[in-house]
Amino acid sequence: MTQKDLAERIDITPANLNIFATGKARAVRFSTLEALCRELNCQPGDLLSNDD
Repeated sequence: MTQKDLAERIDITPANLNIFATGKARAVRFSTLEALCRELNCQPGDLLSNDD
């Protein structure tokens, strides 16, 4: 699945998904995190990192 397809499926802009995907996001809404996990069949910890 492309980032564009994923963005459409979770109803966010491709630009905002790219910010998250590149690790540049400063915050994420719980609803967005939930939608990402649903579509990617994963847990929040699989997507979140504390690396700087």
